Amino acid sequence: MIAALYSRVSTEDQEREGTSLGTQEEACRKYVEEQGYEVQENYVIKEVYSGLTLERPELTQLRDWVRNNEVDGVVVYSTDRLSRDPVHLLLLVEEIEKKGVKLHFVTEPHDSSMEGQLLSFVRGWASKLEALKIAERTIRGKRARAIAGKLPSASHLRLYGYEYVPGRGIGEGIRYVNEDEAKWVREMFRWLVEEGLSTNAITYRLRDLGVRTPTGAGYWQRSTISGMLRNPAYYGKTYAFTQSKGVRKPKDEWLEIPNATPPIISEELFSKAQRQFQRNAKYASRNAKYEYLLKGHVQCRRCGRGYWGNICRAKKFYRCSGNLRIVSPIKCGNRGISADIIEKIVWEQIEAILANPDLVMAEIRRRQQESLEVGTFERDLQRIDAQLANREKQKTRTWKAFEITGDEETFKANIANISEEMRLLQEEKKIIQHKINISSSFKLDVEDVQRACEVIR
Repeated sequence: MIAALYSRVSTEDQEREGTSLGTQEEACRKYVEEQGYEVQENYVIKEVYSGLTLERPELTQLRDWVRNNEVDGVVVYSTDRLSRDPVHLLLLVEEIEKKGVKLHFVTEPHDSSMEGQLLSFVRGWASKLEALKIAERTIRGKRARAIAGKLPSASHLRLYGYEYVPGRGIGEGIRYVNEDEAKWVREMFRWLVEEGLSTNAITYRLRDLGVRTPTGAGYWQRSTISGMLRNPAYYGKTYAFTQSKGVRKPKDEWLEIPNATPPIISEELFSKAQRQFQRNAKYASRNAKYEYLLKGHVQCRRCGRGYWGNICRAKKFYRCSGNLRIVSPIKCGNRGISADIIEKIVWEQIEAILANPDLVMAEIRRRQQESLEVGTFERDLQRIDAQLANREKQKTRTWKAFEITGDEETFKANIANISEEMRLLQEEKKIIQHKINISSSFKLDVEDVQRACEVIR
């Protein structure tokens, strides 16, 4: 008999409270041995997520195993590890037992009788109440800390140009100016206001000067600089509770933290910088006059990046974006190609295909065959949507972990990895959706197609 092991904590803080994932797993493994189950490593789950929701990625995986009869038993450390909501707990218990899978709790006996279900409900209710109390105390504590002039733990403590001193005492829990970095902050604002440089130009200059990045690794990015130049903390205004579940709140709901961040620049300079942003946006050059027929369809064979349309000496070119300094300081080196040349080549290929109706019909028959596989495509689409939803939840967990730990370097690396995975999934989704659209539309008459080829030719 195979058992699935499920361990959960709400936050990494519980690692220090005796309910760590490792402690739970160890207790579950010992219990499984006593019950005579077999443990396979691919059926061992450890999750950092709130127990007040059923929308947990790893819990969803566990429920899939139960639905598919892949396991004979489910072992959890305690009822509140499976769920802190009594209604959710009863739902999960019923779902598991209905499939004939045995549910075990290590620290308490599980009784599926009416009395046992009532007891589980009461335990779950008490657990949910305690979780809500903890959440309320946490928010209240953070708000009191902010009112006292100290940065809440959920704030972005690390800010370029400053050092953060943790703690609750006098002179602790606030930022102090780091002059080595602050001088570059002043320079960025000066370049924007006095020289009228764009964020791109500021990015290039910082890279060329070899200025150390906020993380100490990689190279300066335009988005980082744009965020810094719009951050009121640099003139001494620090706010907490500016967002709720990732959505920005109205400014009148923000809570100002007095004296938490000393100013590096004046408020007047900050205001001038915001006005300069508006001017730069208004007068930014736009390459919208010219049409590029192959936009989004030309890819660099050397670095894999897309080619973009560019005018040089009044002629249109396609160039690799890997040669743009704003994309990467390490240039791809692949050459551009005249739009006239590459578009002519593509048109010649189109003409050659249209000159051969049999070739066109062979392709149509292939796509008609694909239309019979629309069901498969739609299942693939559902799979990708589920994976994208999972990645969104991973992003939420990563944000929560960052709010707890303040580890900006790990946070950025994890967000970058998740974003790249989502980008690849979105690309795959586009391809499948394109196949579905094409498959659904191929119901053409053979003679009509042959006549159309003749007319176009």
